Amino acid sequence: MKNIGIYVLCVVFVSGSAIAQSDKANLTTWPKGSSPEEIGKRVADRFIATPHPNFGRPTPPKTITYPEVCAWYGALTFEKESKNKKLKQALIDRFEPFFSTEASLVPIPDHVDYTVFGSIPLELYMQTKDQKYLYMGKSIADKQWGPPEGPRVKDESHVFYKMGHTWQTRLWIDDMFMITAVQAQAYRATGDQKYIDRAAREMVMYLDSLQRPNGLFYHAPDVPFFWGRGNGWMAAGTAELLRSLPQNNPDRPRIMEGYKKMMATLLQYQAADGMWRQLIDDAESWPETSSTGMFTFAMITGVKNGWLDKEVYGAAARKGWLALITYIEPNGDIREVCEGTNKKNDRQYYLDRKRLTGDMHGQAPVLWCATALMR
Repeated sequence: MKNIGIYVLCVVFVSGSAIAQSDKANLTTWPKGSSPEEIGKRVADRFIATPHPNFGRPTPPKTITYPEVCAWYGALTFEKESKNKKLKQALIDRFEPFFSTEASLVPIPDHVDYTVFGSIPLELYMQTKDQKYLYMGKSIADKQWGPPEGPRVKDESHVFYKMGHTWQTRLWIDDMFMITAVQAQAYRATGDQKYIDRAAREMVMYLDSLQRPNGLFYHAPDVPFFWGRGNGWMAAGTAELLRSLPQNNPDRPRIMEGYKKMMATLLQYQAADGMWRQLIDDAESWPETSSTGMFTFAMITGVKNGWLDKEVYGAAARKGWLALITYIEPNGDIREVCEGTNKKNDRQYYLDRKRLTGDMHGQAPVLWCATALMR
């Protein structure tokens, strides 16, 4: 009887520990006011109310900027998961002037930061089946892999094109969200595998060229710093690509390897409060929200698709989400967003970057996370 009692106590203890661990990794139940439905709506509504931004400048932009595109894409995917018809119509209405009075704001797709715009009309097509969106988005995706043309063409543009890569290749880690987003969207919209295959080949080339032994990425080969948002673009882009990449794609194992290697190192550098920092491996740098949102999105997506251990990475993702949303102001703006940043081989340069509130670089990942949690 004594042994039976001990056995029962052990079972209860082990079961209790398992439940406690499972709660830490729970990605479906949230404290009041912190659910993806509530947070996503606040941030999406804020997006609708915000005029076209211009990297913090008071003047309107000459063309739609990539941070707005990323937030717009996030709002559209959130709206799809939440089935919010009012939000859907508002997002359609915001786009409609690009066919008339705001046509000049549509970026010329001759650079990765401009070509990513195509992900919006492709999403609108998938949700509405209106052919005008498909025509616009598909033509942008096609031009990315077309022959080099325009004033941005460089000598290396022709080299990359002849290798079967996009002539817009720069080997900047930002590209692996900008390129994969529009090409993955073209695949989802058309079912034509050439789009996802070309994105996968591009991703492998970037991984082979830029990923460091620890799985992270320097901001540039001559700038040996693990800048948060730069790595965030790669983390989010890899997860977004893998989400739609067919299982039989020959490049999938290599991309999954690079993704998992990155996630494992990010896990080590998540702070106790759930945040990641402006310089990932620098404990003296400040907690930064855009990178935290991107890393959290990548981990949520990995857990939801079974690529990452649910208990380990689910706990990190939950902690990341609950930390991230504490930086959201009552009006839906998120604080502590690193301003747009060029490369510089100077640690202090990164530590001194302005910390913005409401910048679309930070708004977008919150919406991506909300969507991923609801999928």
